[in-house]
Amino acid sequence: MPLDDLDDADYPAYTTGQAADLLGVQQAFLRSLDTADLLRPQRSDGGHRRYSRRQLELAGRIRVLFDEGHTLAATARIIGLEDELAAAHDQITELRRQLGPGQPH
Repeated sequence: MPLDDLDDADYPAYTTGQAADLLGVQQAFLRSLDTADLLRPQRSDGGHRRYSRRQLELAGRIRVLFDEGHTLAATARIIGLEDELAAAHDQITELRRQLGPGQPH
């Protein structure tokens, strides 16, 4: 593995056990997210799940919502809406930048 891969947030560097330990969850929780299509880890040559830092961040967000009592369906919807809102904010920021200073925002 090239060391540059360690800087890549999408590089699947973590096993299920490592990911579970980092998140403070059971490995079954991570497997259930895969089964529900909420989180799709890559697979090693041997078929084992491998998680990236970005996927661990998403799993952490999901865990918080579960801990708050949300259902799987509600959690998926909330995460989707949060991501859409963040993308819209990014787009607004970029459009404002393109307008330049002195333009009404």
